[in-house]
Order: sequence, then C-alpha cells, then structure tokens
Amino acid sequence: MSRPFRGVIHILSSIMVMMAVVMCVPAAADAVTHKLEWEWFLATGFATGTVGVTGMLATRTAEPIRLSLREGFLLTCLGWLVVAFVGALPFLALGISLTDAVFESLSALTTTGSTVLTGLDNLPPGTLLWRALLQWVGGIGILAVAILLLPLLRVGGMQVFRIESSDTSDLRLPNFAKTITGLMSLYVLLTVLCALLYEALGMTIFDAITHAMTTVSSGGFSTHDASFGYFENPALHWVAIVFMIVGALPFLLMLRAVYGSPRDLTRDQQVRGFLGFLAVTSVVMAFGLMHESGLPFFEALTLTTFNITSIVTTTGYASADYTTWGFGFIGVFLVLMFVGGCSGSTAGGVKIYRFQLLVVVVRAHIRQLVSPNRLIPLRYNGRALAPDVPVSVLAFLAVFVATIASITAILMMLGLDLVTAYSATVTAISNVGPGLGPVVGPAGNFQPLPDEAKWLLAFAMLAGRLEVLALLVVLDPDFWRN
Repeated sequence: MSRPFRGVIHILSSIMVMMAVVMCVPAAADAVTHKLEWEWFLATGFATGTVGVTGMLATRTAEPIRLSLREGFLLTCLGWLVVAFVGALPFLALGISLTDAVFESLSALTTTGSTVLTGLDNLPPGTLLWRALLQWVGGIGILAVAILLLPLLRVGGMQVFRIESSDTSDLRLPNFAKTITGLMSLYVLLTVLCALLYEALGMTIFDAITHAMTTVSSGGFSTHDASFGYFENPALHWVAIVFMIVGALPFLLMLRAVYGSPRDLTRDQQVRGFLGFLAVTSVVMAFGLMHESGLPFFEALTLTTFNITSIVTTTGYASADYTTWGFGFIGVFLVLMFVGGCSGSTAGGVKIYRFQLLVVVVRAHIRQLVSPNRLIPLRYNGRALAPDVPVSVLAFLAVFVATIASITAILMMLGLDLVTAYSATVTAISNVGPGLGPVVGPAGNFQPLPDEAKWLLAFAMLAGRLEVLALLVVLDPDFWRN
C-alpha cells in the first residue's frame, strides 16, 4: 500500500471510530425510553468501531500524514460515502431496505433533508436523534470542506475565497486546526442558543435539541410528519428563520466578527446580496399571498419568509404546502431551489456568489462587444478576479445544468412524471429537501419512488454537496493514471 493511500485509509478509519462513538448517543436515548433499538445502535457501533480501530492500527506511521491533491479529492469523496453507509446501519433496525437506509443516511449527511420515512411522530427517539445528529455532523463536514478544501482545489470558482480560507492571521489562529476548532465552537454555540430559544418558546427539550441541530446545519429533518408546521407559535417560526439565515452565512466571516471584525461580515458583497434577495422576495411574495388568500399581512409574511428562507438556505423545512398557493408561487419556488446560501456556510445550492460572478462576467462581455479593444478588469468584493475564476464558474454551471438534465431524463425513463422527476433532481443536487408535486412535494416524501430512482437521487445529493466537479474529478480515468 502506497504511503498516500495509507494516509487516506487511516483518516477514513478514524472517521469510522468517531461515528461509532456518536452512535452511543441515540443508544442512550432509546435505553432511557426503554426502546429495544438501543441494542442495535450498540451492535452497529461496536462493529463500526472495530473496523475503524483495525484500519487505524494497520495504517499507523510515525510520520505525519501528508496528502497530495489527488488524495485530497479521493478522501473528500470516500469520506462522505463511508460515513453514509455507516450512518445507514441503524436505520436497518426499522425494517426498511438497504436502499432506503442509504438514501436516508446520505440525505441527512448532505443536509438535503429528503426522507423516505413516514410516521415520524411514532418513531423511536434514538432514530429521530440519529437523523438529527447525522445532519449536524454533516454540517460540520460541509464547513470543513467548503472553507478549507474546495477553495484550495479551485472547484467551481471557490478559489475566490482562498485568501480568506488560507490566511488565518486576521483571526490570530496559527493553523488550520485552530481554524476548524474556532468554527466548530461557533457552530456548537449557535446550536445551543437555537435550542434554548426553541425550548423557551414551547418546544419540548427533545424537539428543541433535534430541531436546533437540523436548523443550524441547514438540514431540515423534523421529528414530525408535519415538519415545522407542527408548531403553531409564530415566534418559533421567526426564530427558525433567523437561525436558518445564520446557518447560510459565511462561518469564517462570522468567526471574524466574533474576534472583533464585524465589518468584514456586513461589508461582504455576498452577504449583502443574500440578505437583500431574501428580504425582497419574501415581502413581494407576502403581498401576492395576501392578495390570493386574503390572509393578514403579518401572517402571510410569516408564511412566505419561513418557506422562502427554508428553500433558499436549502434547509427544507415546510410550515405549509406552498404548492397549493397557486401556479405562480410554484414557479417561484422552483427557481428558488437553485439559489442556495453563501459560500463557506452549511447551505447547498448554486450559491449567491456564483450568480454575482456571472453578472460580472456577462456585464464585462457585453461592454467588450460594444468596445472590442477595451480592457475591462473583473472585480468581485473589491478584489480583482484571477483569470481562471470565470472559467471555473461557467464550467460549474454548465456541468450543474447538464447533470440536472441527464438525471431528469433517466428518472422519466424509470416511469416518473416530469414534475416529480425534474423537481426531485433539482432538490437533490441543490440539497434542498422537498420537491414539487404530490409525490415528493412538501406534503409527500420519496418513499414511493423506485429503488433505481433513489440510488440515482442519492448520487445527485452527493454530487451537489461536493459541488459536482469534485466528484467528477474522481470519476475521471485520468485521475487514476500516474
């Protein structure tokens, strides 16, 4: 075994050991409530831990682990797959198929929030807690990948954030390890604060903890079939709105704000564009809903702001079946599935900054058509863009659209109607959660889909979370050639 691959296996084994430890938490929850599922959690945790420890011992070395660019891509992809399959093991205790278990696990880890489970209100607390934990752990993994790895790998234009991601001097943190520690501390703090507010406004302690984990992680898994619509207190909805937005903001900039540089957050072009887009869209849609349904403005604003924020941040909660509001609203929500939050957040989607960069590139191209000899510098967030950034962004968007078209066509060949196939593909690759229509919409779930469709959508979730290109690099035969 070559040294680099030994390092990859060693890290994957360490991840398995950590997953085994995490399984003790839902096991304890089931044991306290006298549910027999705790035995399955301990058994799968023991098996996972044994394999992990064996792998660590077999690949240990006195030298520090150093990974090349190739191993970085490989570890990123394999890491999500290993955790997804390990995370699927506890779901098998429910009597569901391996396909459904892997789909649920991967949906949780990628913080997509699509589910194949029904009767959530009656599921064992350990299973509900495991779903929330998987999304919460997935959120941490997303932050690590989005802030430290993807900018260095120059995926989809994320090299724009390489300086912010690599230079930690402004944070007074000497290395990446302390950067991750700071980010995790902020992540935990936000989760605790969210849970305390949920509990203070009427949620049970269990609901408050699980929903806080799936809110900050932009995951959207709920402990109830009615999703967030189960809770009638409007104050809870507005707390969720705030923390969904916080989860979709750049965590590194929020950490800088904590360390005394709040202007870095308020001046960021990406943040201003994201918040402005949410505010304008929510208010305009509220007036439209008020006109269509006759609801009071504040009630309409609560409904539109919650559901729009949930879709744009790719959290995936639903407080109402917005597909019943009218065809115009359905069209808007379909567009919103593409948007996403900010780079360096737990949100999925295309991301706001890519749309902003696309506007910069198109505007410069139009000006150059008028004045062919004119030199037009490309700038974003007050800095000049590197020459490879526009190409990276356009390549990402092209592959993103092509992937949606390909998967939609295959799903239709499997017997799905156009609305279900298209919206399921978009919501999977954008890591949103609910699709459109009676099958996969906010009032349905993904259980009725054939197994082949579930595996294909699981691939789309992973591709979306890895920004598509990172996964395609590993699938390229040239990747494996010396």
